[in-house]
Amino acid sequence: MTVYVINNMTIHDMDEYKTYLKGFMPVFEKFGGQVLAAANDPNPSEGVWPYDRTVLLAFPTREAVDQWSRSPEYQEIARHRRAGTNSNVLVLDALPPSR
Repeated sequence: MTVYVINNMTIHDMDEYKTYLKGFMPVFEKFGGQVLAAANDPNPSEGVWPYDRTVLLAFPTREAVDQWSRSPEYQEIARHRRAGTNSNVLVLDALPPSR
């Protein structure tokens, strides 16, 4: 079943974040990931949104998310995201299809 990853972040070092982005897609796609949406300075339809960037990702399974996030290849580039942003990352399972 599809699993979604949401990353809400505040970027405080754009150079570090750009270094992360340069290596992101090849590692991400290796684990079956798909970028569904990404927005800089999203405008909330309700409430206050304190983040600079929000990204919505999808993976085919939770196992794929775990393999990706724990892989040495991802950990090598993730250090740049951690150095350049304050991130809040959520992993959500898709709801089962309604009958």
